[in-house]
Amino acid sequence: MAEQSRHELEHKLNWLRAAVLGANDGMISIAGVVMGIAGAGADRATVALAGIAALAAGAISMAGGEYTSVSAQRDAEIAYGRHHLEIAASPWTAAWASFVAFTSGGLLPLLAVLGPWQENRVPVTVVAVVVALGLTGWWAADRGGASRRKSILRNVIVSVLTMVISYSIGVLLGVTVFA
Repeated sequence: MAEQSRHELEHKLNWLRAAVLGANDGMISIAGVVMGIAGAGADRATVALAGIAALAAGAISMAGGEYTSVSAQRDAEIAYGRHHLEIAASPWTAAWASFVAFTSGGLLPLLAVLGPWQENRVPVTVVAVVVALGLTGWWAADRGGASRRKSILRNVIVSVLTMVISYSIGVLLGVTVFA
């Protein structure tokens, strides 16, 4: 593979990894928070507050984590003799990609749980997150040339487990501890 093609592939994979990780983490993290709070029987305003706080904290944390990890990778590559112009990974690109992707992904479960269907907020949120993560799994596999089925299943299983566990904790702790 020519050096230019390898550099372009590394750049594409860096962006893809940050975008997929950010979007998936946003959806799964925020779905987990709002499902746990909803499971505890919280009202709409409390779910909104928790979801918005988690969205802000998660997006900033993802961006900072990406910036830090990609910077460390670049520093190590330079320390081992690679010229900085040969390194495709950009800490700022990865940070912004993660921030935007986490926020975009996290908005979906937040909007789903706060929609006008309050009696059905939990099932609507589950369906919205499962469908969206199925689509991101398909998209990531398509872009990366991997198995679509494995990618979709991986995303959906992780999200369903997260939501079920978080909701169950909310139900258990909301009734027995905080009531």
